[in-house]
Amino acid sequence: MPAAIPLRNDFNAVTLRRFARTCQDNRQIRRLLALAAVYDGMNRTQAAGIGGMDRQTLRDWVHRFNEDGPDGLTNREGAGRPCLLNDEQMRELSVIVETGPEWDTDTVVRWRRIDLVRVIATRFGVACSQSVVSDYLNKLGFSHISGRPQHPAQKPEVIKAFKKTSLPRSQPI
Repeated sequence: MPAAIPLRNDFNAVTLRRFARTCQDNRQIRRLLALAAVYDGMNRTQAAGIGGMDRQTLRDWVHRFNEDGPDGLTNREGAGRPCLLNDEQMRELSVIVETGPEWDTDTVVRWRRIDLVRVIATRFGVACSQSVVSDYLNKLGFSHISGRPQHPAQKPEVIKAFKKTSLPRSQPI
């Protein structure tokens, strides 16, 4: 059986536990506590059990810890697929969503993801799915909750006149 990979000398169990108390990432906390157990002399299989992982995964985190310290125990962002829209197109999409649809040109009263797929295809020449549009909207800071749409033929003066002619609410005696 190969020898265990030694941990860095500039940390110990106390400093890792102290760092875990101030940390906000639950995954990083589990990894820190597992490595603190290794510093305390626990065998790697038991220490991995503390962190909710197997021994091989603990070994991988030891490598990351030795390279980058406690910050190496966080999840790294995956490379993923690059965004289909560039920064300028994302800004334009943000303006499109913010201003809302025009009934005359878009024939909808509020944006749905399927409508935005069509808009992105016609304006930018990019074919994407509804889930990608959701990711774009999330990236731009939009929520999936929307305000109540207003009918395009609705007239403010009719609403105002209706409110004036409505009967007053009965008052308790």
